Amino acid sequence: MPMKIKNRTNRKLFFLLLTASALSIVAIMPYIITLQGDLLRATWIPLPLMIVISVVQSIFLFAIFIFIGLKLSQNLGLQIPILEKLVAKKKIGNIRPIIKTSVILWCVAGIVIILLDFLFTKSGINLISQTHVPLRQWFLASFYGGISEEIVMRLFFMTFILRIISKFYKGKIIENKMAVWLAIIIASVIFGLWHLPITWSLTTITPLVVIRAILLNGVGGVIFGWLYRKKWLESAIIAHFSADIMIQIALPLVLMFL
Repeated sequence: MPMKIKNRTNRKLFFLLLTASALSIVAIMPYIITLQGDLLRATWIPLPLMIVISVVQSIFLFAIFIFIGLKLSQNLGLQIPILEKLVAKKKIGNIRPIIKTSVILWCVAGIVIILLDFLFTKSGINLISQTHVPLRQWFLASFYGGISEEIVMRLFFMTFILRIISKFYKGKIIENKMAVWLAIIIASVIFGLWHLPITWSLTTITPLVVIRAILLNGVGGVIFGWLYRKKWLESAIIAHFSADIMIQIALPLVLMFL
């Protein structure tokens, strides 16, 4: 790969994140096939070949996202310390405070998203798929949400946006709260729009549907962005994965027995 990483540790971190992304991309494929299988089979390309092309293309794009994200995050002071220590074979230390904060905030994100979704459902926006998606596929898809979406939205987009904003500020941009929050919010809006293709497979896209996508995903995006800034990327990944599990698996199971 014609990319140069600053040092050996960063090379290892790059390939660790890329491997995790590749596995999460493969993990979400059963969910995509279940949800959009008929549409994919309607093309002239055989479904297995289309899946391979999609996976390879996604891995290539993620290699670019990760490379740029790592490069810019180092310059801006954004950290991935747990994984950095892991690949450098150093003692990680006490991570319980990070896990505690992640758990608390994923609960907040999940509850707010569920309440907002309820309000939109009452307004006539119901995105429940007529296609049954097995819980194991939701579980596997959660790895894509937690790992790949955080790499794209936080490590790449939020970092890139913050880098652009830094051109208009003096001093350390990471210490400018207004600039950081602006980057968090912009990345969260992009995060909401990122989900529109899946939404399109479930319903007609209307202004209210777009607003729903931005608000529901934006709530999580703001929380995950704050975690990336304050508690590092690993915390955002844990919170995102856990929120997906809560919304897509735990809640349906609870409702099933009510």
